[in-house]
Amino acid sequence: MKLNMKNSQNKGFTLIELLVVIAIIGILSGVVLAALTTARTKGSDASIQTELSNMRSQAELYYTSNSSTYGPKLNETACSVATTSNIFGSTTLTGSLKNLLDGVLKKQISANTACAIGGTGETNGSSWAVAVKMLSDTAKSFCVDSAGTSKTYLSGTPGDAIFQDTTLTKCN
Repeated sequence: MKLNMKNSQNKGFTLIELLVVIAIIGILSGVVLAALTTARTKGSDASIQTELSNMRSQAELYYTSNSSTYGPKLNETACSVATTSNIFGSTTLTGSLKNLLDGVLKKQISANTACAIGGTGETNGSSWAVAVKMLSDTAKSFCVDSAGTSKTYLSGTPGDAIFQDTTLTKCN
C-alpha cells in the first residue's frame, strides 16, 4: 500500500510576520500615548484658566462681605503661602478664593503660581491678581485680576505677569 504524500504546509504565521505586526502595534500605541499626554496637559491648562476666571465673581462676593477690602496687603508671592486673613486663604469668609486656588495647586506646583493683594502703599487691599504658569507651554503664564483682565503672557514666570505699584495690583 502506497501512501499518498502531498507536500503539506502548516497554515499559520511565521515568526517574522508576527514580529512585524507587534512592531507596528508598538509604534501606533506610542503615537497615541504621546497625543493623549498632550491632550491631558492642554485639558489641565483649560481647567486652570477656568478656575482662575471664576475667581472674579467669588472675589466680588468676598469684597462686599468684608468691608470693601480683599484683606491685608500681600506682595506678590507663591499662592500656597497666602494667609488665612485674606481672600486667598480664608476658609470661613464668603467668597474666599481658597477652594479655587486649591484646585489650581492640584494641577500646578506652588512655585509656578503668584498671588498679590493691594498696592505697596496700602494697608488693606482694594485690588488683587493671580498668575499661573501654563503646563503645556511653560514659556507662558495666565493672569486674572480684580479689574477684569484675563490673559496669557509670554512670560514663564508668573510673578512677571503681575504689576504692583503704590495703589494697585493688576495683571501686567
